[in-house]
Amino acid sequence: MNRLGTVLSALALTVAGLGSGSAASPSYAHRADSARAARPAVLGVRTIGHSVQGRKIVAWHLGQPGKPKVVLIATMHGNERAPRQILEQLRDRRPIRGVNLWVVPTYNPDGAAHDTRKNAHGVDLNRNYPYGWRDLDGNYESGPHAGSEPETRAMTRFLGSVKPRWVLSFHQPLDGVDLDTKRPAFAHRVSRHLDLPAKRFTCGGACHGTMTMWFNHRFHGTALTVEYGDHPSRRLLRHRAPRQVLAIWGAHRVGG
Repeated sequence: MNRLGTVLSALALTVAGLGSGSAASPSYAHRADSARAARPAVLGVRTIGHSVQGRKIVAWHLGQPGKPKVVLIATMHGNERAPRQILEQLRDRRPIRGVNLWVVPTYNPDGAAHDTRKNAHGVDLNRNYPYGWRDLDGNYESGPHAGSEPETRAMTRFLGSVKPRWVLSFHQPLDGVDLDTKRPAFAHRVSRHLDLPAKRFTCGGACHGTMTMWFNHRFHGTALTVEYGDHPSRRLLRHRAPRQVLAIWGAHRVGG
């Protein structure tokens, strides 16, 4: 197998039982070395689960272990794909210092493939989490029961194993940072750094079964929603926003 084939094969492997990645096994170390050969910012790669249609849900480990632990999630709704470019740019460019970072650029790969908000079962993943779940229909279809979807179970396992201090969930098109979180001061900080207005998102009346609600109830860390507009510019997503995101935690790229 040539070097390119070796790298691609390594990136496709599932890193089982990795936990937070702070104590890497020999096999994880080998995969991390292979990942860095293709993407210098990457410390390791982990398949956290699979979608209804069998597509991989992949988390990429970046930054510095031992620094504040952060998870960034995009494309929870498959027709809100623009913000994942921010996470891909963080993954694909120079190494990062100052934060222990995991990025999940495409959390709902079936929805992204079919350009639909929901997963392949027709469920809104952001209404399928256990905390505050309600039986909802229509655009906010919440599934037959809490945690019914494989994508939901994959993310709950992943966040439970990593236990980040901070989680940002990127969406469109409401253009703002949600203040409805247990640490509003952090939301204001994110708002300032991302140059987005701070506001409260009402979910059309009441929020039920969202990922941020579940995380904030279950863990000590803080999760909040970040919404970009309908058509954020390519320059913003690929150049300015990645720097802005890192600046929230005082982090930076090597050499930049």
